[in-house]
Amino acid sequence: MKKVLVSLAVVVSLVSCSKTDNGLPITVAPTKYNFERNGESTIDFNGQTTRIKMAGEFASALMKTTETEATLDAKFAHTAGNADFSDADLNASSKNIRSKVAASNDFFSSNSTDATAIKNQFDGWIAAQVTEVFPNWNTDAAAGVAGKIQQAGGGATRYVSAKGLEYNQLIAKGLIGGLMVDQILNNYLSTAVLDEATNISDNNGNVTATDKNYTTMEHKWDEAFGYLYGSEDDITAPVLGKDSFLNKYLSRVEGDADFAGISKTIYDAFKLGRAAIVAKDYNTRDEQIEILREKISEIVAIRAVYYLQQGKGKLATDKAAAFHDLSEGLGFVYSLQFTRKPNSSESYFTKAEVDTFMDTLLKDNGFWDVSTNTLDQISNTIVGKFNFTLTQAAN
Repeated sequence: MKKVLVSLAVVVSLVSCSKTDNGLPITVAPTKYNFERNGESTIDFNGQTTRIKMAGEFASALMKTTETEATLDAKFAHTAGNADFSDADLNASSKNIRSKVAASNDFFSSNSTDATAIKNQFDGWIAAQVTEVFPNWNTDAAAGVAGKIQQAGGGATRYVSAKGLEYNQLIAKGLIGGLMVDQILNNYLSTAVLDEATNISDNNGNVTATDKNYTTMEHKWDEAFGYLYGSEDDITAPVLGKDSFLNKYLSRVEGDADFAGISKTIYDAFKLGRAAIVAKDYNTRDEQIEILREKISEIVAIRAVYYLQQGKGKLATDKAAAFHDLSEGLGFVYSLQFTRKPNSSESYFTKAEVDTFMDTLLKDNGFWDVSTNTLDQISNTIVGKFNFTLTQAAN
């Protein structure tokens, strides 16, 4: 049974007035992501933090040759109670990674064909890491031969497929799109989820979810927020770089002078959208969703181009370093299909377009043979959909 709470306290510092004060729309973001009702926080994204932690352990395990296909699959598709992780809380959790990959309401609820194909692609990469790369851990890699290859000057050793691909990098960066971006942009921030059933009337009446201190709409917004900030020690002052996924790469993009300020734009949109939900100002909420779709999609596109261009610049002199960059780039290219154009129901790139990019980059001997022209062509195609230049993204 839902519970109606008449008293509502929102601990935010609003520069402008909100509808809860005088009927005017909210126009300025709160100073912090901090919301309370009756003196208690209404923010909860525990499930998102759990999946980020699971993904972190899973990604690390992809580089341990003691792992088997079965143990890696178990980490990816965890069942509650199984001892798949080093963290007992993760083992006890009923959550897992695989069920939320390509699982958004807007893109995949009525598209089981693509959803299944994407999950199967991840399964296939996991299998290939075990059957192709692990057995050749001490073999010198060459075109058509999986194995190890060391970066110039005694640098890091990379473990690659016969095509020069690091499956672990492809999987980890693919999860940024397939899990985090898809769930944020196409699920929790979708109208179908935020406004489902009685969510609007419940939010208008401060009707909270059963045994909870938040309305369902508030919670759905927080779950979107959690896939980006769920590893932060203090969400009222995020420092970024706190996990190996979307949070980390927002930090990297923010650190590029060409894109400085993007992290504030995203955080402000999350804060203002959440405050707008409290104020029942759904127009402002929806305006923030479009900002988030554009800017979070940009993170994926910028890093895709960055890594393709970084790899291009190293192909002639340091193949190991080039392959590492290109593997990360391929993961971000794969993630492009989960991005979302603002004011649209479409991604910036379709699955078919992304699959074509992947096939082009991996044809024949893959990265051993890939041309600089091919890397430039794909980079320019990506740039053409966004409001940044190749030069800005490449540096």
